[in-house]
Amino acid sequence: MNIRDIPIVALGPGSQPAETDGQTLSYIDMPGDMATYQPPEVPEAVASLDAARAAMDWLRQALSHDGAQSRQANLSNLDADSREVVNQILGEGEVSMTYNGVIQARTQEAVLAGVWRTLYLNQHEQVTHDLLEVADVPLLVRMPDAREPAIDANPPDVPRDLMNALPILAELESHLATYQQKGIPHVINLTLLPLSDADVEFLDQCLGRGPIDMLSRAYGKCQIISTRARDVWWVRYYNSMGTLILNTLEVVDVPQVACAAPVDLADSRERLEEMLAPYWADGI
Repeated sequence: MNIRDIPIVALGPGSQPAETDGQTLSYIDMPGDMATYQPPEVPEAVASLDAARAAMDWLRQALSHDGAQSRQANLSNLDADSREVVNQILGEGEVSMTYNGVIQARTQEAVLAGVWRTLYLNQHEQVTHDLLEVADVPLLVRMPDAREPAIDANPPDVPRDLMNALPILAELESHLATYQQKGIPHVINLTLLPLSDADVEFLDQCLGRGPIDMLSRAYGKCQIISTRARDVWWVRYYNSMGTLILNTLEVVDVPQVACAAPVDLADSRERLEEMLAPYWADGI
């Protein structure tokens, strides 16, 4: 057979016959840019920045503990050059948080799991305190606040077109009381339940919003929203395409997805030594 006798088959858009149902076959976009390691740009005068060096020495000591207890350092008085170096070392990790209650604060996890940077704000959105913290979750998340200790499973003005909202409220009320007495957490997987739009809207109205909103970004993203009831959280998981894949209500002090595990803190201890090497070759 001669190579010229082999038929040529066209490929690509428009080359294949249309589907009988009129639908168009679509593909998930392939990743474009790839994140690669970039060495830090170390300022020439970094060796003389005693404040930045002291802050990283504190972090090194704080990470030597197990992280069961929150440890905080006040970075409010750092000079501009030291703050720039600290910001460069810490970077931005996967978890961020806003706290809008009696106080206003914004928290960002560093590239080191279990290391948090919290900025406290005044009524004009100006930074009043800059805190560096080592903990499984920022101290603000577990602070006492104005959230209610219980859930009302018999609210007034119940719409007639509800499907499962009232049984869910009753389940939350029961398990919240159990958690507060015995510490047994509970998860309601809303994704597996038949829920109407009216159900979701009614649940959102009854549970309300608390002061804490957290966002965890990895391959997809996870939204962790506090409700008006203490220890009740609304947790939504999305895939990389932004599609909701898991919707849960959790009865617990803090959802596990927001917390750094002990193994994460141990890893952060090791990574910090590597990250500091380009800045202070003689060690801290």
